[in-house]
Amino acid sequence: MPIEIVEKEHISYLNIINSKDDLTEELKIKLDEAQRLGNEFKSKAVITFNTTIGPKRVDTTVWSVTEKYIQLKNNIHIPIKSLIDIDF
Repeated sequence: MPIEIVEKEHISYLNIINSKDDLTEELKIKLDEAQRLGNEFKSKAVITFNTTIGPKRVDTTVWSVTEKYIQLKNNIHIPIKSLIDIDF
């Protein structure tokens, strides 16, 4: 079953939960690269994250990465522990 794509503006309405596996370390390089692509080239990343109603995917620009969150436009935050995958 394909993963539903959501608009970044709808993320705040979702109940985001931790992914089955904590992929923080594995995704660290991809997170840094996604932030660089967003800031320097305005390129988007496809971010897959976990919610109470199943995985969701968003195609957006990563503005910044902190220790616990990725920040998107309009002050939208996704916990890093909820991430399943990042692709460019």
